[in-house]
Amino acid sequence: YTVALITTFFDISLALACFFGMGVIMEKFQSLKLAILFIGCIAVIYIGIQLIRSTPETKEIVVNKSIPQIILSCLLVTWANPQALIDGSLLLGGFKATLSSQASKLFILGVCLASTSWFLGITTIVSIFKNNINNKVIKAINVICGIVLVYYGLKLGYSFLEVFRLN
Repeated sequence: YTVALITTFFDISLALACFFGMGVIMEKFQSLKLAILFIGCIAVIYIGIQLIRSTPETKEIVVNKSIPQIILSCLLVTWANPQALIDGSLLLGGFKATLSSQASKLFILGVCLASTSWFLGITTIVSIFKNNINNKVIKAINVICGIVLVYYGLKLGYSFLEVFRLN
């Protein structure tokens, strides 16, 4: 749970930076907003499809790291991951640009709660069912997550068309 909480902290801090940083910029520049929504739509759908098509491999991993090493690893997995930075900026920044002020607050609160629930939940589930998790289970999880990403990508595409139509 220590790793889950540290990961949650960095994931939420990255989400906030992507949402408020990129979202505010896109609100000010309509052409950038259109470009990000279009690119984000394609990128998020592509990532979702790749996740659906992926073939997982399970193997035993032994981890014995100190807290500072865990903190550094979690920091690098989130903030030093170009894919996370791009995806977060495109997805969260794209949604920020399409939401009202009140809806934005609720949305980012939901993102933070989802991150917390996800990392603590997945830690609990893996701890309880670690002997039952195999490639088939991981594949099912990947398919479900991929479908959700494709849905969000299509939602970004719809937002792009709405903004493009209004201009």
